Amino acid sequence: MTAPAPLHVVEAPWIAARCAQVAVVAVVAVDLTRAVSVGSRPRHALPAGAWFTPVLVWGMVLSAAVFLVWFARCRRNAHLLSHGTVNGFSPAWGVLAWLIPVVNLWAPWVLVRDVLRASTPGDGAPARSDALVNAWWAAWVAHTLFAPICAWYGVGGSLPAEVAAEVLYGAAAVLAVAVIQRVTARQAAGIAAGAVAPAPAGPPRTS
Repeated sequence: MTAPAPLHVVEAPWIAARCAQVAVVAVVAVDLTRAVSVGSRPRHALPAGAWFTPVLVWGMVLSAAVFLVWFARCRRNAHLLSHGTVNGFSPAWGVLAWLIPVVNLWAPWVLVRDVLRASTPGDGAPARSDALVNAWWAAWVAHTLFAPICAWYGVGGSLPAEVAAEVLYGAAAVLAVAVIQRVTARQAAGIAAGAVAPAPAGPPRTS
């Protein structure tokens, strides 16, 4: 006798979302502490016993890892909510796209945008849904490009440059928290409405 295959329990990844949001906020808080302490001095001229640089580095690594865990779960849910119509990028590409230089300036934006769209089938307002993702990614790319450009032209240690960099970084972080909230909330609403098509957890069991 063949028993039906068990189904995955599909849930919105709220725990991962909260962890990612807390990690993003914590990293920004540490970076602002560093900026206030260092001021317009060169970044290598840190106060004696400065703790914020190693904490910032490890915090960024941890926040990136938590964010990718959240995003991987959202991509899986988006595939089910859209009944398989979400883009065909592999799970591995969903991670590598954030890590490959140059590619990570545009590919993650496409992935997050598509996940948000797929998480809201029948929403009818893709432009409105895209606006938050577009603003977040524009702020992030601007910050990513601004720092090396300032370093190249030798203005990275000036106060206006530091302020501009922190404003861009803070804006990207705030928008990232909002993106995480919106995607997760849309998925929770879709799952609650029964829009999801559960995927089998494994092969059928025989008895």
